[in-house]
Amino acid sequence: MSTTEHRHLGSTGLSVPPVCVGTSALGSFPAQYGYDVDERTAIDTILAALDSEFTFIDTSNEYGGGDSERRIGRAIAERGGLPSGALVATKVDPLPRTTDFSGARVRRSVDESIERLGLDTLPLVYLHDPEKISFDEATGPGGAVEAMLDLRAQGVIEHLGVAGGPIELELAYLRTGFFDVVLSHNRWTLVDSSADELIDECAARGVGFVNAAPFGGGMLARGPAAVPTYCYAPAAPDVLGRVEAIESLCRDHDVPLAAAALQFSTRDARVASTIVGMSRPDRPEQTRQLLGVSVPDELWAALDPLIKPGRAGIQTGSSSREV
Repeated sequence: MSTTEHRHLGSTGLSVPPVCVGTSALGSFPAQYGYDVDERTAIDTILAALDSEFTFIDTSNEYGGGDSERRIGRAIAERGGLPSGALVATKVDPLPRTTDFSGARVRRSVDESIERLGLDTLPLVYLHDPEKISFDEATGPGGAVEAMLDLRAQGVIEHLGVAGGPIELELAYLRTGFFDVVLSHNRWTLVDSSADELIDECAARGVGFVNAAPFGGGMLARGPAAVPTYCYAPAAPDVLGRVEAIESLCRDHDVPLAAAALQFSTRDARVASTIVGMSRPDRPEQTRQLLGVSVPDELWAALDPLIKPGRAGIQTGSSSREV
């Protein structure tokens, strides 16, 4: 398989590239990312992505207070529409600054996304960070899941997904049989393999699996000296030590740490696509180059004992703006 060959997204009938463009930062969120992204840069980043191999775009109703979706919509309009085969996925979110994640709120969230993106229908919509409410509340009468199922029946949404962090909760949603795609973040990386059971069950059920945050928020791209956090929280000493050892092995084999971190996800046939956050127009090309780096089998063998411990110490209920 070539490094940019499209893959089946479970049983949806959709075909997606191995890398999906994450757009959380495109709404400009300096409190988390440490930098602003102006509108022109954001639009040019999406245009560059649509002109690249990576025409799978991931966003959310809440990113940047809606600015991520608005800027994507403006890029699509500037381009004269989405190119053939391109896919924009978004997520439903509670009403900002409230705990309202009701079915009625889900319907409003979808309406807002359609208006911002300038699309007639939404091809893929995720229930975002469902840990914000109880499973019973989300799946009960008048809840978020009922609303999403109804919107799919109406043709407003084509495919349903769930996107979050806690693995047991994602398994519970997967086992309802309602969802076509599952998105997990920070749980399938060089230092956290806790999503393995979830990925296996998705594959067994014919459900597409999308992996977000292969760099763990930056540490697995730039190294622990530059980014001593994982999932935007201080990393435990044992995690820092493992990443230092991984970085050293990569250096010995002349392989960038970021290339190994990205390819750990993309080389897994169970992973349909891997979300990489992009906030500059040069990022699609940089990502393509990382995919093209040759990672020798002996490096993977040397890394395996450092990967196997499996958990990076993130809290069970934590969420990430990268999804």
